[in-house]
Amino acid sequence: MSMAVVGMIAGMALGFAGYFGGFGAFLLVAALGAIGFVAGRFAEGDLELGDFFRTRDDRRDRRR
Repeated sequence: MSMAVVGMIAGMALGFAGYFGGFGAFLLVAALGAIGFVAGRFAEGDLELGDFFRTRDDRRDRRR
């Protein structure tokens, strides 16, 4: 599935939540979507827990 389709589905879900549930539901769906995205990246192995806790100098050294 292309990223455009995934983005369209996410946008539609947020639109429905905002329309039917109000702004609070919109924020809840957006937050849960972000958590799901990060969890999916962890599951695929694209992210490591240390990526969130490294200092800026550590990241610079890692890219070299």
